[in-house]
Amino acid sequence: MARDSHIRRTLGPMTRLADRVHPRLLLGVGLAVVVWMLVIVASDRTINVTDPLSGQIVTAQDARSYYGLDLSNLYAGRTNWNTIGAYPYSPAFAQLVYPLNLLPWPLFVATWTALLLGAVFLMTRSQLFVLGLVLGLMEIAGGNISLLLAIAIVAGFRWPATWAFVLLTKITPGIGLLWFVVRREWRQLAIALGATAAIVGLSYVLMPGAWADWIALLAANTGKGGTWAAVPIPLWIRLPIGVVLIAWGAPRNQRWVVPVGAMLALPALWYGSLSMVLAVIPLTTPEERRRAWERLLAAARGRGAARPAA
Repeated sequence: MARDSHIRRTLGPMTRLADRVHPRLLLGVGLAVVVWMLVIVASDRTINVTDPLSGQIVTAQDARSYYGLDLSNLYAGRTNWNTIGAYPYSPAFAQLVYPLNLLPWPLFVATWTALLLGAVFLMTRSQLFVLGLVLGLMEIAGGNISLLLAIAIVAGFRWPATWAFVLLTKITPGIGLLWFVVRREWRQLAIALGATAAIVGLSYVLMPGAWADWIALLAANTGKGGTWAAVPIPLWIRLPIGVVLIAWGAPRNQRWVVPVGAMLALPALWYGSLSMVLAVIPLTTPEERRRAWERLLAAARGRGAARPAA
């Protein structure tokens, strides 16, 4: 009996912890580990997959854009943004991720993929983590930065300086700052723009030539669409929709419109970038999401009922 009592005292904290851990979280963590390992194993840098029907599966192709960076000649051979390994982002972002370039490629992929998985968890938490992994799978496998953009946008409501990450990478999703303009939250807008300006200034002092090269790169790639991996809707159609959505939602305090509008404003709306909708989760309540889902189902049923019988 004494031994049984000792075992219960020893295992008691572990049992209580297990009771508090949601089964969905355990499933999500297990799935995340599997995804993480598969991305690393399949990230062969010697293989380029440009044909979706080739049958080849290679992960982290987008992540190659942030690896092997030469800060002394940042854009050499990397100016065509539709090619694998292109680097179309600002010198400031290159300086931010450059320490990861000191890692061997497999460790770089492991670290980068862990960051993306962490971004999914921050937006979904335990109960929706599995859903987040499913919706974010293509983005995680590719290694682009859309999930990190989503995190920066969510954080931007509390810390506006994180908008610098958006403005110094994809640029056009910066229309999300219209939220502050419409709501006349000038202090938050000033912080966002001021932080961006400060980063640009410091980066320019360190790499002045690279900034001129970046501007030239942006000019050369203006108007280019995406490849087969992008939703075939041009920016000039998506951007106004994003602007209208944010302008509608800002006075109504509908924060979810900001990541959705920013997603629509991406230079190319890659299929993996649709994972930015996960940012809606931390910006809404469960009740709001339930009502929205019910409205969508009702609308779908209404359209189905309106169709004439064959």
